[in-house]
Amino acid sequence: MGSTSARNGHDGVGRRDLIKRSAALGLISVPAMSFLSACASGDGGGGAVEKGTKSKKNPLGVNESAQMEFVLFDGGFGTQYAEDATKTYEKNFPKASVKFSSTQKIQSVLQPRFNSGNPPDLIDNSGAEQMDMGVLVGKKQLTDLTPLLDAPSVDDPDKKVRDTLRPGIVEMGQFDGDPVWIMYYAYTVYGVWYSQTALEKLDAEYPETWDDMLAVCAKAKKQGIAGWTYPGKYPYYMPFSMYPMMAKIGGREVLDAIDNLEPNAWKHPAVKAVFEAYYELFKKGYILKGTTGMTHIQSQTAWNEGDALFIPNGSWVENESASTTPKDFRMSVGAPQGMDSSDKMPFGTIWASGSEPFIVPAKAKNPAGGMEQLRLMLSEDASRNTTKLVKSLTAFDGGTDGVELTSGLKGCEAALKLAGENVVNPRMQDWYVKLQKEQIGVAGLGELMAGRLTPAEAIKKIQGFADKTAKDSSIKHYKHKK
Repeated sequence: MGSTSARNGHDGVGRRDLIKRSAALGLISVPAMSFLSACASGDGGGGAVEKGTKSKKNPLGVNESAQMEFVLFDGGFGTQYAEDATKTYEKNFPKASVKFSSTQKIQSVLQPRFNSGNPPDLIDNSGAEQMDMGVLVGKKQLTDLTPLLDAPSVDDPDKKVRDTLRPGIVEMGQFDGDPVWIMYYAYTVYGVWYSQTALEKLDAEYPETWDDMLAVCAKAKKQGIAGWTYPGKYPYYMPFSMYPMMAKIGGREVLDAIDNLEPNAWKHPAVKAVFEAYYELFKKGYILKGTTGMTHIQSQTAWNEGDALFIPNGSWVENESASTTPKDFRMSVGAPQGMDSSDKMPFGTIWASGSEPFIVPAKAKNPAGGMEQLRLMLSEDASRNTTKLVKSLTAFDGGTDGVELTSGLKGCEAALKLAGENVVNPRMQDWYVKLQKEQIGVAGLGELMAGRLTPAEAIKKIQGFADKTAKDSSIKHYKHKK
């Protein structure tokens, strides 16, 4: 799986954005149970600092002389963007100090501190050792971030922070009802990634319907180029384009029903249409030979080298595959294709959502300080600085003015502009890790794309997995608000 960068010594796996998804769909398992037992025991007091006085300059009532401790995951984003933000905090509160540190071992370092009731004030809970969000929420270990969201934004005091965020960010931080437990700081665009140069060489345009997709793939095949590749070893990349296509055909309610583990959700006609469409790629020989044995890095490299036109992926792919991407590649992302004019949502409907989860522990000594640091990071200046440093959009809806965007980021901006309000945010990968990764991804979609299951067989199998999860009382269940 990918992140904004592949190269920080984890064999291309344990990196930063894997890590909304190491929980999510990751290549690594997160040792959640040891954390659960730790959370369930010990209730040591954290010795909270006194609150400060609220004012226009200090809307969250930060204690202006108290220390604020911030622990960052040191992954593909590096640490500079966060260190720059701490300098703003110290400038605004000159009597306060920020104790900043970074680690790749979030759980190993912080689990004992949660256990003893002495956690930091702000944590970037990411990486291969991400702490299990469901456990943290279920055990009431986190602070509700609603005060942050309702605070005035840095750039426009007449606007609340929540009104400056990209679509879906607030909802992603919710598990049950209204509290918002997580602030996802980065923003990932998922979809069908391609090279504009490769399409132009074929004298082809990005296809908006599945019939057009098949026609482009047929044209490519005549030139000895495969239409598609994907990480065959990690086929849970397939939903990046398949899920929003289901929504385009059948409406958002199709994905909501899947997330809600509703009976027969996978038997919806829109799901069937998407499974049959992708199965056709296999049947017509439009998938690159050897794809089923490829890792994410191998499939991305083959794509970069021009062996295949399309790959389902997220916006981390640009930085992750930078070392193998030709200079004239002109990487971009397209929304998934539709079937016909009966589709419920327009072309442009895309999956985009937050990544890089920041949390303020319930027993933090200075929770107002942790939230204020996030408020400062959600300013236009801080957002622009982050995008410039790490080649990623942020949760702040803007912050790219004056930043020279890479071709992939330009593609993301264009895709989001085209989507408008038609951005979907499936939650399966946040709520049900094993179901999404091992069962839907590997046992279902992986077998479908390899031609070892028919669409009908894959749907039946996946529905069985979903039903089993729905009936398992040991799993905490979540639902979309109606």
